[in-house]
Amino acid sequence: MTTPVTTDAASAEPGTNRFELLVQSVTDYAIYMLDPTGVVASWNAGAERFKGYAAEEIIGQHFSRFYTDEDRAAGIPAHALRTAEQEGRFEAEGWRVRKDGTHFWASVVIDPIRRPDGVLLGFAKITRDLTERRIAAEALRRSEERFRLLVQSVTDYAIYMLDPDGHVVSWNAGAERFKGYAAEEIIGQHFSRFYTDEDRAAGIPQAALEHARTKGRLEAEGWRVRKDGTHFWASVVVDPVRDASGALIGFAKVTRDLTERRQSQQALEQAQEAFYQAQKMEAIGKLTGGVAHDFNNLLAAIVGSLDLARRRAADGGDITRFIDNAMKAAERGATLTQRMLAFARKQELRLETVDPAALVRGMADLLQRTIGGGVRIDTQFPLVVQRVHADPAQLELALLNLAVNARDAMPEGGRIVIAAREEQVGPGEGLKPGAYVCLSLSDTGQGMDPETLARATEPFYTTKGVGKGTGLGLSMVHGFAEQCGGRLLLDSRPGEGTTADIWLPVADGTVPLRPEDDTAETRVVPADQLVVLAVDDDALVLTNTAAMLEDGGHRVLQATSGRMALQLLSESRVDAVVTDFAMPEMNGAQLAEAAQAGWPGLPVLLVSGYAELPADTAPDLPRLAKPFRQDQLLRGLAQAVAAHRPGGKVVRFPERKRR
Repeated sequence: MTTPVTTDAASAEPGTNRFELLVQSVTDYAIYMLDPTGVVASWNAGAERFKGYAAEEIIGQHFSRFYTDEDRAAGIPAHALRTAEQEGRFEAEGWRVRKDGTHFWASVVIDPIRRPDGVLLGFAKITRDLTERRIAAEALRRSEERFRLLVQSVTDYAIYMLDPDGHVVSWNAGAERFKGYAAEEIIGQHFSRFYTDEDRAAGIPQAALEHARTKGRLEAEGWRVRKDGTHFWASVVVDPVRDASGALIGFAKVTRDLTERRQSQQALEQAQEAFYQAQKMEAIGKLTGGVAHDFNNLLAAIVGSLDLARRRAADGGDITRFIDNAMKAAERGATLTQRMLAFARKQELRLETVDPAALVRGMADLLQRTIGGGVRIDTQFPLVVQRVHADPAQLELALLNLAVNARDAMPEGGRIVIAAREEQVGPGEGLKPGAYVCLSLSDTGQGMDPETLARATEPFYTTKGVGKGTGLGLSMVHGFAEQCGGRLLLDSRPGEGTTADIWLPVADGTVPLRPEDDTAETRVVPADQLVVLAVDDDALVLTNTAAMLEDGGHRVLQATSGRMALQLLSESRVDAVVTDFAMPEMNGAQLAEAAQAGWPGLPVLLVSGYAELPADTAPDLPRLAKPFRQDQLLRGLAQAVAAHRPGGKVVRFPERKRR
């Protein structure tokens, strides 16, 4: 209890007026005296400043006029004096009234003033205007309340606070809704209970807080556990909360239940996978139908021609034209395989410097025979055309494909024009800047509407009807042009025909010229007869390969597997091995490795129908692609042997024993 102020006006010393001057100079506090009944007996400058009364207006008036009507009706002024008298002090805050009727928030202290003998002389009253602080505090309270209501009203997010150790200190309705805990159940508990047993054992909750503390923020997704033990997929954000000095006071944690979205996403992915699978099956069906149609035609020609040849041979007749017909059909089958490889971008391009004008002149007869007599072919080439960088065989195939498409678009006959022009490409035009030759093939056919034109180079897309083609022709040309560093452009309108432009880069002189005799059939005559081990798991292919080698002057041993081949190597003298790649148990590359390990320097020619071999296949192993003619087989064998002989000469191997 505060010691009462005691004074006696009669005993005041002459210097007492200094205290009066001190009180009167205070302007931030209202300091004045009341008599025992509450009447104002003195008034300082501070009281006048924020209560509005001059001393002559208020001295002699009861101090209750500073209170609101409600407070006066409740007897608060009398209660304040009574409390000060009985308890030695009264202290409170509340609304007070200025002279102009406006209200202000006041901090009030009332102390009793007594004589030395204890007689009450009055009261000392000190009032401070705290309106601004009150307004600021109220604004802060309202702001906090708004945020509290905001957080509490959110039901789609769990928004809550953690202390620095990870204990829950606040809880909103969203957290209660999808985590299952009421506020009184979870506040004070560690947030790790929301994690799975595996995550807790791995220390993930502690790692999350440490990451947020050191990195400033954590964002993650994972499984969380509800009160009932069920799991949900959550998106979690953890932010550190710091005070004005930067000290960590806790963490703000926001969690969202994404279980439904994740399930929807998984369902969508499954649906997309099913759709892609359906698309693949449809594409395979189209490919199978088209390939089956084309191959059946080829096989019909081969089987029919060979059957006729066999019958004529029995009668001693001439079978040359039937054999030629079967060979042409087989070569068309090889061409069809190349189309498929071109679509898959799997064919090996042999890029050379090619004279496009000479190439077109050289295949003029082939083009005319292929498309028939109802279509006229004209060429329009400038006097000089630069050489291009391309695979000549694939370029011929691309032009042949375009010519066949043009013929099919002109069922009543028409005209095809093959032309060439030079183009210069600058930056940003979709090709590497530089010089190009544009080979164009135009027809006077039906043309294509915009929808068909947009899909023309799409794999398996065809307007020729089911079973009448693979739909790979234009796709192959498109892939070939891109692999050469160029492009294919189509221009077509219904009733106005179609123009296909193949853009090919001009050769820079670093690629060798195409050999003039590259396509000529040459018979390779061996310098000496060799003992050749032929290996293939397909009996028909093995018999044919052996026959070609024997007809070429070699003696042939046959094996149908890698193990059988190694057995024959250990029993017989062998000068070279010709082996298929795709065989069960031991493929051709593995056989070559084993053979050359046991018989160092033994030449091996690897034969394969695959466009690409596994990456671990020896890169220096001589290879021959299926299908092949006799001259190609004999040439490949000679090159394989020459690669293992001093000076490239064919040398007979002495009989060896396995090391």
